Order: sequence, then C-alpha cells, then structure tokens
Amino acid sequence: MQFYYSWRAREHESAYHHDDPACRSELVELERCMQSALNGCVVLEIACGPGYWTERAAAAARRVTATDMTMESLDIAIARDLSPDKVRFIRADAFALEKVPGPFNAGLAAFWLSHVPKSRLNDFLDGFHARLDPGAVVFMADHSYVEEAGGELFQRESEEDTYKLRTLSDGTRHEIIKNCYRADDLIGLFTPRATELQVQVSSCFWWVRYRLP
Repeated sequence: MQFYYSWRAREHESAYHHDDPACRSELVELERCMQSALNGCVVLEIACGPGYWTERAAAAARRVTATDMTMESLDIAIARDLSPDKVRFIRADAFALEKVPGPFNAGLAAFWLSHVPKSRLNDFLDGFHARLDPGAVVFMADHSYVEEAGGELFQRESEEDTYKLRTLSDGTRHEIIKNCYRADDLIGLFTPRATELQVQVSSCFWWVRYRLP
C-alpha cells in the first residue's frame, strides 16, 4: 500500500473535490467539527498524506506535527509552505510513533483508519493513544460506505478485511485495503477506549470525536 500511495500522492487531493453537493456540504461540516475539536491544541496527525487536512487543522490548532511514511506525500505537504511555527512534518510509521517528539494533547487521523488491517487495529490505536497525554482529544474521519464509489469492494476468502481495486491516472491498478465502518462498528471500537465519545455517520463520510481517559 505504501507503493500505491507513493504513486498516488499527486492525485490524492482530488478525492475531496466532489461534484455531489451533499458530499461537499458534508466536507464543510467535517472540517468545522475537526477544527472545533482541535482548537488551540498541540496535535499529532497520523498519515497526513499531502497535507490537505494538516492545513485545515493548523488553522485552528496551536501546533501540528504531521506524520506520514511516504516521502512523495510529505514533499507535497511541505510545498504547501505552512508556517514552521505552526506545522512540522516528520516521516514516521503510524505503527511506530515512539520517536515522534511530543508531548501532544490532541490526535488526528483523517482517512486513515479504513486502510488499517483489522488484525492491527489494536496495535495502531494502542500506539497512537500512548503518544497522547491523558485526557487528550482525538478526531478521526473517513469515508462512509457508498456502493461502488471509488471502486467496488471485495473480500478475499478467509480474510476479514475488504479491498478496493483502484486505477491511477497512469493506468496501473492496485488492490488496497478499504474497511468501511458503520455507526455500531465505531461505537464498539472506541467505547472501551474513550470518554465523551461522539459518532457521526453521514451519507459520504463519518467522524468520531472522543477523549482519552
């Protein structure tokens, strides 16, 4: 998947340019809710990609440390020329955050959770939460399930993850993990780990906001 996102880096932001008025409206609301959650915070962002959500988080946060494993994406994010007093970009694995300098009283993971293998969800969440202060606020968002949007979902025999077949502009095709979550899934996943849990699942996107104990 890292290879796929290295190639897709320059096409990534097109996913947020929707012709559908309902999706555009949901994106505006998602951004508003994210900025409300992160207002005045020192934020650790996971899988920032080319920095679309980093830029929007930085408009409200005190500071953002944005991480990604893909240098092609980070190069694009750095080229946004965001204030170094507000944003720093660091290459880091979402499953190995120990060396990312903190501390942080907020966490952000936008459009990342769907790509985490279900067998590694606990590893990711435990590692992510361990880098945040007690009582930190966390905001996550991703796509809701929309039939055939972005390619048809399929599942391999004896696997719990679902996949999508994506075609890049160069014509290459890639199978990527794309796990969709419904409200009950999100409540079940985060309730044991969170306080003040808020879950919103709309037609195009979902988001969750919560605090760590």
